[in-house]
Amino acid sequence: MRYILALLILPVFFSACSGSKKEPSPGPGPEPEKRSSFFPVTSYIKGQIFDIRRRGINPLYHVTSNNRTDSTWLKLEDIEKAVHAFLEPVIDSTNLTSLFDEKDFLDQTIAAYTFTYEPKASLPDNMTLRRWDVYIDAESNKVRRIYMVKKINENQTLQLTWQSNKYCKVVTIGTDSSGNSRVEKEEQITWDFNQ
Repeated sequence: MRYILALLILPVFFSACSGSKKEPSPGPGPEPEKRSSFFPVTSYIKGQIFDIRRRGINPLYHVTSNNRTDSTWLKLEDIEKAVHAFLEPVIDSTNLTSLFDEKDFLDQTIAAYTFTYEPKASLPDNMTLRRWDVYIDAESNKVRRIYMVKKINENQTLQLTWQSNKYCKVVTIGTDSSGNSRVEKEEQITWDFNQ
């Protein structure tokens, strides 16, 4: 009887053992690719414009060209138009990560974290944006300044300096046939008059 019972249990035991055989666990494998996430510059600038409109502040618009400066009040509905060149292409958290690299460091001389965005390689012909920087205050963690450079054509470059909650300045730089650069025009929009 014991032999019969052992003969009946043995196949069940072997089938149970063979069924519980574990596959070797895969090794650690390649690490998942890190995704870059850029500071959403366009949303930030649009947020600043929205805040100016919400507060109902008419900014002062200074234009300097050919050693002559003119000033006028800028209508609230014209603010976005005045800085439109820097709202395209849209810089959000991920859309330009294939074209630009982010580098960051703490600049102790200005007490700010600096995030610099430069091309990974040569840019497509239709990409006018060349580089940009975002400066974050080291103590408050708020954006202090944004600086952007766009190449309009072979002879002209635009530079934007956006000083958070205060003003923005657009500088048009021209290059002559000898390769010499000069400031052709400066446009400043000021909405904080406490400076």
